Amino acid sequence: MLTNFRGRCVAALVALAVSAFGHPSRAQTAAPGAPASSPATRPTQPTPAPSKPAPPKAASKPTSSADPAPVFYDPASEPKGSSSRAAQPRKGKTPKRAGERQARRRPKEGSLPKEGRAQSPPAPSARWWLAPISIFGGQRDRARIAGSAHAVDEKALERFEYDDIHRVLQQIPGVYIRTEDGFGLRPNIGLRGANSDRSAKITLMEDGVLLAPAPYSAPAAYYFPLLTRVVGVEVFKGPASVRFGPNTIGGALNLKTRVIPQALTGNIDLGFGRFGYSKAHGHVGMRGDRWGVLLEGVRLASSGFKELPSGDDTGFDKHELMLKARYHGDPNASLYYQLDLKLGFADESSRETYLGLSDTDFEANSRRRYPASERGLMDWWRTQVVLSAFIAYGDFDLTVTAYRNDFSRDWRKLNGMAGADIGSIFRDPTGANASLLAVLAGLQDSQVPGETLKIGTNSRRYVSQGIALRAHLALPTLWRIRQQLEVGLRLHHDSIERDHDEEDYLMQRGVVVPVGGHAQTTDNEAATVALAAHVSDELRVGPLLLTPGLRLEVIRRSFTDRLPGAAPGLAEGKDTDVVLIPGIGAYVQIASWLGALAGVHRGFSPVAPGQIAAVKPESSLNYEAGLRFNRKASGTAGEVIGFFNDYENLTVQCTISSGCTDRQLALQFDAPAVFVYGLESALSQQLRGPWGTTFWGKASYTLTLSRFRESFRSGFSQFGDVEEGDSLPYVPEHQFALQLGWLGRRWGVSASLSYLSAMRDVAGQGDIPDSERIAGRAVIDLAGSFAFTHRASIYLAVNNLLDQRYIASRRPFGARPGQPLMIRGGFKYRFGAVPGRRSAPKELPVVTAISQPTATSQPTATSQPTATSQPTATSQPTATSQPTATS
Repeated sequence: MLTNFRGRCVAALVALAVSAFGHPSRAQTAAPGAPASSPATRPTQPTPAPSKPAPPKAASKPTSSADPAPVFYDPASEPKGSSSRAAQPRKGKTPKRAGERQARRRPKEGSLPKEGRAQSPPAPSARWWLAPISIFGGQRDRARIAGSAHAVDEKALERFEYDDIHRVLQQIPGVYIRTEDGFGLRPNIGLRGANSDRSAKITLMEDGVLLAPAPYSAPAAYYFPLLTRVVGVEVFKGPASVRFGPNTIGGALNLKTRVIPQALTGNIDLGFGRFGYSKAHGHVGMRGDRWGVLLEGVRLASSGFKELPSGDDTGFDKHELMLKARYHGDPNASLYYQLDLKLGFADESSRETYLGLSDTDFEANSRRRYPASERGLMDWWRTQVVLSAFIAYGDFDLTVTAYRNDFSRDWRKLNGMAGADIGSIFRDPTGANASLLAVLAGLQDSQVPGETLKIGTNSRRYVSQGIALRAHLALPTLWRIRQQLEVGLRLHHDSIERDHDEEDYLMQRGVVVPVGGHAQTTDNEAATVALAAHVSDELRVGPLLLTPGLRLEVIRRSFTDRLPGAAPGLAEGKDTDVVLIPGIGAYVQIASWLGALAGVHRGFSPVAPGQIAAVKPESSLNYEAGLRFNRKASGTAGEVIGFFNDYENLTVQCTISSGCTDRQLALQFDAPAVFVYGLESALSQQLRGPWGTTFWGKASYTLTLSRFRESFRSGFSQFGDVEEGDSLPYVPEHQFALQLGWLGRRWGVSASLSYLSAMRDVAGQGDIPDSERIAGRAVIDLAGSFAFTHRASIYLAVNNLLDQRYIASRRPFGARPGQPLMIRGGFKYRFGAVPGRRSAPKELPVVTAISQPTATSQPTATSQPTATSQPTATSQPTATSQPTATS
């Protein structure tokens, strides 16, 4: 296996070099494109965690907090004793040139910080390094942003050592998840009622670059990065999603990867657990005077928790590699520039299937897998090349990003039966369907043609590439109105080639046996070229912040069917859409601890290539309003936000994962007007405990209601015959999450509770029929860590502590279980310069997309590392980098 993996890695590096210039394929002849989501970057000063409030004389030294990272703004994230006034020049005095722009534009405490973009460049000595690309910026930004923003940082991710993004996102209000394999291999994520199937209705990004295999042509996210190498998760809902795209219905999700370290540093993480679980994760990086490099690799594997009668493996084996390199210009030059290269390779082999269980069989053994699914095997690989350039001069900066992602997948699995749709068998397993179910379960041999199993390989090739520009400019203050302007332009191209086939198999004595009958079922290509432009402005007048924005999408689609008649309902040819997407958000600081926000924007999701002229894009008018509070003295913060999405037209695109047949694949179904509305709330609290410990807690609650405003009949199986007043499927009415923790000097213990109320598998109202009901569930997770030294630590994590058996989904075919009791443990070792030790050099300044430096982090000409700027012993990291009681 390791030899094969090394061979794949060598081949991947060659493929990356080739893919940077393109390769001969049908997809490459189209025009290139690029991400509007690539955020411009701007240098700011970093903030290592102090153990005590910084004294006034140390205002030029960086400070920060090491609090438990909340999913929303937490008052404990503010350094005690810091004040934004420290950066203001005294009346009648002229600020020094090194910090002049920062001091001039730094708002007074109690007024609004910057949002949506970064500060002007600080002193040249601070222009050195990049942090992970961020949509939001620091904790203070999220506290006063004109919209709903949530983030989970590296400390919070390490706290539970999750490998499944679903378990992270279920702590964030307004996010809906639908698990299907128990490990999060192919996530289903929705925001504010948007359909969660394959996360196709949200904008997915990694370091600000579009992540989905083909965001316009086929946005279903069959690839998702391993959470182990992600150091931050950001979720944005509301009018600020206009800056991203193409989907603005729900919002955006950005995954941040590891930054190049400022000194030779590395980490090794080895984990083992139940169901053959194993993890090997390592990274190492270093820098010179003007260059830096980082290499990171992960292997994650499991034998699976589902059981085949043959005893065969039902797990997976995944690998990911990432290489980052950087070169920058003279930090003391008036014009600063920086070049970055990012290369990535990933592959997976998983013995997964879409076939679930009948309710009766689920109750008897929820981990069972029918023998009809034993030939299920998913193989895929992905390469990534991202090249970016950043320049900053005065109050202006510009980021140019070019990227290309290639993704190839082959999934061999049970697609159907000759005599019936598999989904209908599970919805009504009686009469003739009972015999078909017995064949699937291996209890009865195939005896008639209708009991023939259709097993095929769905091969798909994706390309996503483009170039994007994003610029920021601070306009002169006029009539006490401060403005920050952002302009973005992206040219993007993506495509998908589908090549599906099927063969006939019979069930004989509990084993599937091939009998020939090969047939090609799908052979088509879809492509999209999109030109996107956006402009957003931030206007600040006293305590008021306004953020108007406008997005333009010009989308040119094409579809070619090389197997006529295989995809009825799809139309060959080309068509074009031109769409304007406006939005505006507002935030007002009512008091030093209380603010109000409101916003409205147009939600949009593009039409997939190949649709007939009658199919319309998804469109809605989305509103939100709420309050956000922050009592620093008591360590309490929270927010309450109401939202209302008025869908003019709701759309879904058929995928096998949603329950569609192969002949329906890629078809888009429209639904008339729908209301989706609800309430999102979150609360954070931190308290001092005995013996120098810290107690912390976070809670979130989401209420979501939905109803169709018209009756209609749909060919999409999750809608069916809809009556006015029916609710959307897979949108729970109630969601609740609670996290509690107790942290000591070298140890930490955390607990998590997540609750989802019952959901519908098919749109409806009133009592949910048993065959369509996904029952509510409450799942408890525990985690703990202990640090032997500042370098070596251990951790233990338990998912589903009470071993709850629950149906996670009924899509596409039958009841599918959530992950049972899962126990994982591991060992971590850091080498090289370890942050927090006096022997380690001072952490370099960072560049973030929207970072708001604190007053104490303003650079000056003399802000070089000193002995007093080193973290004290009380800021040593624990096993999972948890905060100490004195943070």
